[in-house]
Amino acid sequence: MISSIKPVSSSLTAIAAVRRTVSPKLRFSPLPIIRNFQNSPLRVSSPHNLSTFSLSSAAAEKQRRDVFRVGAYEADRSQPIDIGVEAPGEQSGQKVKIGIYFATWWALNVVFNIYNKKVLNAFPYPWLTSTLSLACGSLMMLVSWVTRVAEAPKTDLDFWKTLFPVAVAHTIGHVAATVSMSKVAVSFTHIIKSGEPAFSVLVSRLFLGETFPLPVYLSLLPIIGGCALAAVTELNFNMIGFMGAMISNLAFVFRNIFSKKGMKGKSVSGMNYYACLSMMSLLLVTPFAIAVEGPQMWAAGWQNAVSEIGPNFVWWVVAQSVFYHLYNQVSYMSLDQITPLTFSVGNTMKRISVIVASIIIFHTPIRPVNGLGAAIAILGTFIYSQAKQ
Repeated sequence: MISSIKPVSSSLTAIAAVRRTVSPKLRFSPLPIIRNFQNSPLRVSSPHNLSTFSLSSAAAEKQRRDVFRVGAYEADRSQPIDIGVEAPGEQSGQKVKIGIYFATWWALNVVFNIYNKKVLNAFPYPWLTSTLSLACGSLMMLVSWVTRVAEAPKTDLDFWKTLFPVAVAHTIGHVAATVSMSKVAVSFTHIIKSGEPAFSVLVSRLFLGETFPLPVYLSLLPIIGGCALAAVTELNFNMIGFMGAMISNLAFVFRNIFSKKGMKGKSVSGMNYYACLSMMSLLLVTPFAIAVEGPQMWAAGWQNAVSEIGPNFVWWVVAQSVFYHLYNQVSYMSLDQITPLTFSVGNTMKRISVIVASIIIFHTPIRPVNGLGAAIAILGTFIYSQAKQ
């Protein structure tokens, strides 16, 4: 009888050892194990030595799985369930963050346009002005990477290949817009640039074969009509300024298309993406700026501007370069936080703030019919953003 009890005690000892090896978080009841043990098929190797027995390998494996299945079930049951629902506080915090992005974006853009126009009025060399804007932004980002204020992006050759067509379109659009503002009022340039959605639909339809709902096409009518009315009634109309704004619209549409196609799957933040874009654009624009204008023209124009404006002219150049990079950087950072529709609406409101601010600061003369054309064009842009969602 004593020998028949030994197997039970030794098995219970083994079970206790198993329980000690399992993590304390895996709590399970030993009752199912004892029940399984009582019903387990024991094979006696000898009637005279009952302490020697063996479990079949299959039954032992099943019994061991039962032990860990019970423990794992109760451990999983104790874990919290994450269903991905944001708390009201997190939603309000996100709205505040987006509001800060928008307010900063608009303010920086207004300041840039004011200083950019001041520089171009005294120093009518748009190619050099565009180059300095890109150079300043590139230098700022390089310093931030070296000092580790911002984390440097991890890029490869494929990244720069996909960035190249984006940089070409960005360079053309940037220079063309600067040329436009050197010839016409800031308000007129931005009125014409509010027609960018019409170029977007046209290019997408002709080159990409995309089709749009009827409300999208109808929204283009006030955009085109408003821009035409504003252009016809502009007091200081200039064909170079008008064409510069139109070319800028077309170039930025292609930039957006290349960005969507080439940057899929790339893990580069909006801030670093624009920094890389500025650096490549700087490399592209510098030789053309030297060929079109040249150091001799720059030196003569610089001396003339400093003699007329004084030391403040240097501050204007620095300010327009810094604020150009900052407003573009914030706009790309905003894309990481908001939807394209929200960004489009924000871009429309940005143009309104720039137009109004420039008219007030530069005392730009404007006819009522000219203002009506601008309002119609901007309203059409807003309707387009709503119809395309």
